[in-house]
Amino acid sequence: MKKKRVADLLLEQGLFTSLDEAKRAVMAGEILGKNEERLDKPGSLIPIDTELHLKGHPLPYVSRGGFKLAKALEVFKIDVTDRIVLDIGSSTGGFTDVMLQNGAQLSYALDVGSNQLVWKLRQDPRVIVMEHTNFRYSQLADFTKGQPTFASIDVSFISLKLILPPLKQILAVGGDVVALIKPQFEASREDVGNHGIVRDRAVHEQVVQTIIDFAVATGYSVLGLDFSPIRGGEGNIEFLVHLQSVDKHAVCANTVSVAATIDAAYKDLKH
Repeated sequence: MKKKRVADLLLEQGLFTSLDEAKRAVMAGEILGKNEERLDKPGSLIPIDTELHLKGHPLPYVSRGGFKLAKALEVFKIDVTDRIVLDIGSSTGGFTDVMLQNGAQLSYALDVGSNQLVWKLRQDPRVIVMEHTNFRYSQLADFTKGQPTFASIDVSFISLKLILPPLKQILAVGGDVVALIKPQFEASREDVGNHGIVRDRAVHEQVVQTIIDFAVATGYSVLGLDFSPIRGGEGNIEFLVHLQSVDKHAVCANTVSVAATIDAAYKDLKH
């Protein structure tokens, strides 16, 4: 079994967003393994399938990122039971884990990278691993176990504007999408501050509204908008949007309020 350093695994499993934070937590004795053993040396080599968690806080999903999709499914009232789902930007598999725990029949775990998906999911027969796959060039024929009726999107260093058009040709009509809007990858370079953090409210509003308008123009109705319950990499506030692929007359629901969502995010996340 391949091994990695404890601190590196913490990053891969989504428990921390910086290596320094991960190392400090390890040295403080806050990190436990699957059998509640304490791991207090950041450089210790452990099997890559070791599921790590914070002392007193075992994670319900294989990565901290799972909390993002879990909130979306609850708030947007999306049922993935018995559905074929597509996890775009699967990474360690937090979103796939959430969907399987919520009754999904099968998940395509797709990522441009490789060797990130945790072993627990990699060996699960309900998971179709699609590594080294640039979704921009994907086609419906690539999904050989059935057409997806739900898709989640959690991608970095690329705009949703490059993901939503090809997804439109793959997702079943009427299918739902939960996409994570990451301002740091949607805003222009001059609007992203130090350390890759977007702090300006006007930029947040512009980014979210631009994605909403683009989604409608691409053939998705916008049914819901909320904020991620945890910050993204480097501490960025991120947003969750619920889309539905339609064959005509895409609209944005009048219950969707960009300003109110940002207000709630700033209050809850103490921006």
